Amino acid sequence: MSQPQPPLIGISTYQEEARWGVWTLPAALVPAGYPRLVRRSGGLAALLPPGDPETAAATVARLDGLVIAGGADIAPDRYGAEPHPRTGPPAPDRDAWELALIEAALAARVPLLGICRGLQLLNVALGGTLVQHLDGHSGPPGVFGRHDIEPVPGTLLAAALPEPVAVPTYHHQAVDRLGRGLVASAHAADGTIEAVELPDAPAFTLAVQWHPEAGEDTRVMDALVAAAREASPAGV
Repeated sequence: MSQPQPPLIGISTYQEEARWGVWTLPAALVPAGYPRLVRRSGGLAALLPPGDPETAAATVARLDGLVIAGGADIAPDRYGAEPHPRTGPPAPDRDAWELALIEAALAARVPLLGICRGLQLLNVALGGTLVQHLDGHSGPPGVFGRHDIEPVPGTLLAAALPEPVAVPTYHHQAVDRLGRGLVASAHAADGTIEAVELPDAPAFTLAVQWHPEAGEDTRVMDALVAAAREASPAGV
């Protein structure tokens, strides 16, 4: 009997000017830690270059699971706010593409994991708002900080991470008002929401504010890959 195929996990990427060899060109990028983490958790990683939001449903239909990666600040007008002086420049095309991916995953019952910006975008997609600047949740520029998070007992997150853990972190924005149906499933010592989930969703829907791809703990990604394997026809 042939072995079931590992679930295919899509990872959103973003367009940046990049340099390699003799070339300096626009490129679709994501840190290598993301596909590495998917592989360590037993999945196959597929990088999703930024695209037309109208193609998001067809893209998600090919996947067994979806990761929305970290990155730039979300345009404040997406949640009805004026820009804070410390909010970064908007990336409207990326916002539109990843919001469409999230909506497609929720509609198609595809397991979803948001990471950092991915958590914030899930919250905004469901009508929530963001704190546009806070201190103490990153290291110096380009360096991950580290702090403890406390899981909320009885949540999806706590099933994967039952105990308080120190996590790699690099963000200056966070959840303010929770989006429709979302619940907080972890907090930092200062009360910042560090994970959210959608208990009434028909498929695994979890997002974390920290960066598991920058650490050694695979358990959050393990949970996504397990959910994707269970949901995939190839995994039965």
